[in-house]
Amino acid sequence: MLHALICTDKPDHLSVRKENREAHLEYLRADPLVIQAGPLIGPSGEMTGSLIVFDTDSRTHVEAFVAGDPYARAGLFADVRIETWNRVIDR
Repeated sequence: MLHALICTDKPDHLSVRKENREAHLEYLRADPLVIQAGPLIGPSGEMTGSLIVFDTDSRTHVEAFVAGDPYARAGLFADVRIETWNRVIDR
């Protein structure tokens, strides 16, 4: 089963994202259950959030992940959603 973590940045917090990006990327790479990840991009081409896909049945794992994420700890996110996802097409 897959879980998608969808995070929306607070307005005017791009500097917080940039300041914590390397720590966030290191944190992502350390979790073997992360199978895809990348920033969401706004209409002007700026990073506005995050999408992370986990290969796990455990919502608890995703909740713990986001609690420890350097972005979350820095107060970047305005909204955090965790959705169970059923991948239908896999190319």
